[in-house]
Parts: sequence; structure tokens; C-alpha cells
Amino acid sequence: MRGEQTVTFFNRYGVLAVALLVGLLTACGKPAEPEATTPVAEATKPIEVKVVVVTMFEIGDDSGDTAGEFQRWKERAGLDTQFAFPQSHHDLYMNTETGVLGMVTGMGTAKSTAAIMALGLDPRFDLTHAYWLVAGIAGFDPADASIGSAAWAEYLVDGDLGHEIDAREIPEDWPTGYLALFAKGPYQKPNPPNQGEMFHINGGLAHWAYGLTKDIELPDQAPIAELRAAYTDFPNAQKPPFVLLGDNVSAMTFWHGELLNEWANQWVKYWTEDKGEFVSSGMEDTGTAQALFYLDRAGFADYDRLMVLRTASNFSMPVLTGQSAVESLTGDGEDYAGLDMALESAYIVGNTVVSEILNNWATYKARVPGSEE
Repeated sequence: MRGEQTVTFFNRYGVLAVALLVGLLTACGKPAEPEATTPVAEATKPIEVKVVVVTMFEIGDDSGDTAGEFQRWKERAGLDTQFAFPQSHHDLYMNTETGVLGMVTGMGTAKSTAAIMALGLDPRFDLTHAYWLVAGIAGFDPADASIGSAAWAEYLVDGDLGHEIDAREIPEDWPTGYLALFAKGPYQKPNPPNQGEMFHINGGLAHWAYGLTKDIELPDQAPIAELRAAYTDFPNAQKPPFVLLGDNVSAMTFWHGELLNEWANQWVKYWTEDKGEFVSSGMEDTGTAQALFYLDRAGFADYDRLMVLRTASNFSMPVLTGQSAVESLTGDGEDYAGLDMALESAYIVGNTVVSEILNNWATYKARVPGSEE
């Protein structure tokens, strides 16, 4: 009954209200036209990025002092336009004419993951066709290469995600106290599901980059050349620096020593089912790959355009007869002299690939080199 009364009320008095409104409008003339408004400016078009150079650390200033991984790129690639990037470790720098953007993620997988994700979601940049070049130093297995050498990776294996038992408490028949999540022992087969322990990046692209750079003569330094002669048990460590294919173990812990070096070799073989070969020990690359994998899934980046180049600043184990792991890790040796060689190799080798991409952008924007036609 109350509902019927309400309807009757609005039927009766609503008609009266409309009539009064029509009368007022007729008496006063037409309603005023709305004032003209300034059109809302179109959003600034995102900047197309062709190559992102991913470095992990800088020592002091970005130019003019002792160089870290970023400085050569900033100075030589003309990265002179600065973009504030407070949501990450370090501001971004770009050459807006060439389309090369340089970043410093900070050290470790946590910072690299956050930095890459922050950049991938930044509305100022169009990264849908960008190539991502990780260009950083690392410890190398002396069985594979020498100081200053450069390795292109196809497999990135995480050295943190897993179970660990102190080596002093493991069974006598265990080769290591490190085992995969949900495994009952080291290197148990079949492998448990991959939950981020291994990232297979574009092998065709890695081989293409290697083909472009394998014959480059890398710079050498007299102190390192003299030191190499003592590495009699490691023929590859005795060679002048060279370019090779080789895979990466990424771990937040800076590990060192013969036993851990053997673990890294077996860990890569385990997760890649004998397809990969451990060469370099970094700290960030699985984090970078994880972020790009998610960004690809969301349509912001192309995971197949990731390249990882690591260069040898030091070895991942002692190479001198009688030297302990502690002496090797904490001594001067090749570590300080090798840093500059490794940084120079990273720029020379990496820039060769960057230049090829830029010079043939019309081709490489549409098609990733090394991919099947």
C-alpha cells in the first residue's frame, strides 16, 4: 500500500514540477551555452627504447673517476639525458637519439628484480621492442676462461633457491649439503618442478651475439699476462682473454672455492639436464630474467630479447698451487687488476652487438636475430 501511495505522489507532483520547470525556461529564454573548455592535452607519447643496457653497480660518480659497470656506457654511448628513477637504486640515463637506455640495478637478485620491474612498468618508456643487454663482471671458472674473457649465457641458474644443510652435518655419501627444494638428496632425479631455479633465455639470440663477437681481440694487460703463466693446471686460464659461450649461476652470496666451484658446475648441469655449462658466477641475472618473464606475460617487454654478457674480473676458485680459498678470496692477486680488463671487455663486446642492432633497427625491431624464420 505504501508503495502505491509513493507512486501516486510522484505521478501527481512530478508532472507539476516538470510543468513549472518548462515555464521558467520559457520565461527566461534558452539556457546559457556551457563555457568553452580547453581540451585536455594528449598524454605524452612514451619514448621508444631500442636497447636497455643493464649494469649492476657503479663505484663512485657516474663519470670521471674509477669506473664501475655503468661509467663506460654513460660516457661512450652518449647517455646524457637523465630521468629521475626514485623507485629504484639509480637514476636512468638515455641517448634519446639512438634509443639506448642505461640503468644500474644495484647488487643482488632482490634489487635487480625490483629495478627491472620498475622500469618495465614506467609509462615514460615504450619497451615492447627493446633488447635487454646485461653487461657485467663476474667470477669465472678457470677451467673455461681467463681473466678479461667474455661469456654469452643461454642458461641462468639460481644459486639461492633450495634446501641447505651445513656440510659438517651431511651424510658421508653426500657430495654437498645443497639440494633442490622438495628433493631428498643432492641432484635427485627426476628433477622437482622448476620454480625459478633455472631460466632458459633465447639461445638463438645468444649464439647470434657470440657469432658477431667471437673473433674480437680483447685488451690484455701485462700484470695479468704474467700471472697467467702460473696457472699450469688450467690451460684456458692461461690464454689471453677471449669470447665464449657459457652459463651463469646467480646467487646473493659471493661464494668462492674449489668445492663450491664444483657444486656450481653440477648445479648447472642438474637444472639444465646437462645442456648448460657453468662459466660465470653473478648475483643478479635470475632476478632480471624473472622480472622480464612477468613483464613479457603482461605485454610490456619481450623476454626473447634478453641477452646476458658476463666478463671475468676474477676466478671463482683458487688457481695457484697451494693457495687456500681464504687466501684466494681475500688476497689482491688478479682481482684488482682484472676489474678494469673485465669492464673494458664488457663494453667492447656488448657495444658491438648494440651497434649492430641500432644500425639495422628496421630489421631487428620486427624480428629477433637468431630466431627461426
